Amino acid sequence: MIVDLSILNANLDNIEGFLKPLLAAPILHMDIMDGKFVKETSFDEKIVKRCSISSPRSIIDCHLMVENPIDLIDKYKDAGANYITFHYEVGRIKETIDLIHSKGLKAGISINPGTDVQVLEPYLKDVDMVLIMSVWPGRGGQSYIDSSTDKLKYLKEYKEKNNLHYLINVDGGINMNTYELVKPYADLAVVGSAITKAANYVETYYSYLQLFMNPEV
Repeated sequence: MIVDLSILNANLDNIEGFLKPLLAAPILHMDIMDGKFVKETSFDEKIVKRCSISSPRSIIDCHLMVENPIDLIDKYKDAGANYITFHYEVGRIKETIDLIHSKGLKAGISINPGTDVQVLEPYLKDVDMVLIMSVWPGRGGQSYIDSSTDKLKYLKEYKEKNNLHYLINVDGGINMNTYELVKPYADLAVVGSAITKAANYVETYYSYLQLFMNPEV
């Protein structure tokens, strides 16, 4: 399992300085919020661009918590995105997946905690990643919702049964105490405030890298 580092609560004013000691984190998670799909707003493509320039070897994972992801695909592609993940709940699903792929990007689909994971079945052969929200989207620092584990397990079993290749990601409430719930099923796990709000975020980040990747843990 790989750490997908959310920068939502990082020092965005000096994001270059924040990222420099992380030595090209494998994946950076960008939480884009429009104030409509969720009440909160976050940063825009300018921060994504600064991250892609500062960490050119990192995969840029843009999670669009927005009502109209189709309107933003070009903007975030130009900013350096490698993955665009949008929410099932906004509709136009196959159209959005196809458009993302037509731009040369990887397509991800996400569901909120209240959405049944089985609604994704018609799209699982087409997507590159599935993101299970294990908290309600919109803000960091929430507690992990236990029912998310069953969704992750379902996705792993479905993938193996049908010989599919999507990555399984999980976002929300992942920390040193909850990672064991998702590690058997997830390929990636978004970690944000547990790292970015730590007294020594660099040391904490590398602790998570080692913890997640160690097969004996």
